[in-house]
Amino acid sequence: MVSTRILKWTATCTLVLSLSACGGSGIFGKGKNERRENDANGFSRDYDSAARSNAVKKGSRLADLFTNNDDPNVTLKVNKYLWKASLDVLNFMPVEAADPFTGTIALGYGRPQGGGRAYRATVFITDPALDARSLRVSLQGAGGSAVSTQTARAVEDAILTRARQLRIADGKL
Repeated sequence: MVSTRILKWTATCTLVLSLSACGGSGIFGKGKNERRENDANGFSRDYDSAARSNAVKKGSRLADLFTNNDDPNVTLKVNKYLWKASLDVLNFMPVEAADPFTGTIALGYGRPQGGGRAYRATVFITDPALDARSLRVSLQGAGGSAVSTQTARAVEDAILTRARQLRIADGKL
């Protein structure tokens, strides 16, 4: 009888301590287990609480995974001329992945016409405006070698020039 009571009491205490340890309540003196880092200005940022507060503000729930509350009238924020011009200018590279929702085009290794080194590129279109600030191009040489900034800038300029030509040809200038 006494051993049964001790066994039940031990099992209950073990269960309570296990659940409280999973909750992060600080029962064992650990306190809050949050990641803090200093930003560029030296201010401490609490990333875990910021993520939690954003989730609470949005009102996220498990049921949100199974509902479609997105606005169907939302348009994509990618400039179509920059998108087409990127594919035109970098047509010697195979397209590995393209995501029009984020404006990202990942291209595989290819050699430009006329020889030279093999490159691969990632194009990121960030804005619907036909502007140099809307376009970011990252180039990488074969084997992960760095590409000069002049080469990357020349590719960006070629894409912007082609995008302007496409816009003029479309008659929407």
